[in-house]
Amino acid sequence: MASRSSTSSTRSHVNPAQTPLEMGWTFPAEFERQCATWLTWPRPEGISFPGKYHTVPENLARIVHAMATRQDVHINVLNDNWARLVRDQLVQFGVQRKLCDQRVFFHAMASNECWCRDHGPAFVVRSGWSDGGPSGEGWTPAASGHGRSIADVGIVDWAFNAWGGKYPPWDGDDAVPSVIAQRAKLKLWQVPIVMEGGSVEFNGRGTVLSTTQCLLNRNRNGTMSRAKIEAALKSFYGQRHVVWLSEGIEGDDTDGHVDDLARFIAPGKVLIGIEESTRDKNYRQLDRALKKLFAMVDQDGRAFEIVTVPMPGRVEHGGERLPATFMNFSFVDGACLVPVFARSASERRVQERALAVMQDHMPHHEVVAVDCREVIWGLGAIHCLSQQVPLVPGLAERLRKIALRVPE
Repeated sequence: MASRSSTSSTRSHVNPAQTPLEMGWTFPAEFERQCATWLTWPRPEGISFPGKYHTVPENLARIVHAMATRQDVHINVLNDNWARLVRDQLVQFGVQRKLCDQRVFFHAMASNECWCRDHGPAFVVRSGWSDGGPSGEGWTPAASGHGRSIADVGIVDWAFNAWGGKYPPWDGDDAVPSVIAQRAKLKLWQVPIVMEGGSVEFNGRGTVLSTTQCLLNRNRNGTMSRAKIEAALKSFYGQRHVVWLSEGIEGDDTDGHVDDLARFIAPGKVLIGIEESTRDKNYRQLDRALKKLFAMVDQDGRAFEIVTVPMPGRVEHGGERLPATFMNFSFVDGACLVPVFARSASERRVQERALAVMQDHMPHHEVVAVDCREVIWGLGAIHCLSQQVPLVPGLAERLRKIALRVPE
């Protein structure tokens, strides 16, 4: 398991007497109401964008702009000088200075890489969402907070070892949730397994979706049994049911993260990518995943409604297959930001079909295409970069107060 020695000084508030499940808390679905998104800005010495670091900030600025027009954006940076440099880059690449000042907040954090989905703060809340229909039919987003207060939110902190020990060092990334919880004076639970945020997907009603290739991999949790891993997911995320797919897509170096594969877009509805070319290696893998989903049920024994969208096709850089998928989208308040990669007319036609299907099945969110042709070189896209913050009264203000004062 990843070392926690670097964060021992922040652990006085770790693990309240009861787990989130015992307290009746849960991890909200990403399609529910949000107040903010958390990101980590890449640094030149990082390994995520070899040979392309200079082209990535413009792409990231487009993502930040799409988020900041709808909710707060919190960005981890090395220090206050880095905060000024990143703010200037955002303005340079099209994020209005006024929008930066009002909606973008920086936090000093000695993180290693930029994939905040996998190391960022994951917020659990007191249960109480209502959806107008248990299967997702007739579902509408929950109202703001349902009477919750800042006392009804905390952070879960799993052990992180850089995707199975592939990319040391990772001590800075592993410390991020603990540091944020301490600064914001929020409850913190230490999850007793090694994992990443991109390895799990939630329907907001008690079901978590994952892959055996990732969480049961010996490079994460050794010989820990599937039953113990399921127990940890249920206890610390407040879940009742775990659904397992097998493997991820080609080009994914995370050992099969589910956020490249299949995603919940409503409590009873799963969106999954399908490869249309039988010659592509993803064809059989995605077909197997689709068949598994048709045989699975939710926490109440009901079959899922399954929606398929075409994959964007093979995306390469220097002959290397990259994990391009429309599934790596990220919800923000009122919108769904979808990574797109098209360079040719035929690729754009596939992209338009995928976006149209997604919009048809997400009537409560505006589906927004965001160019990720540069970011995908880092083997991730919008969802990999981000971690959502649920809408809880007082939480947005609490997080703003702990942000850096950015020098002019």
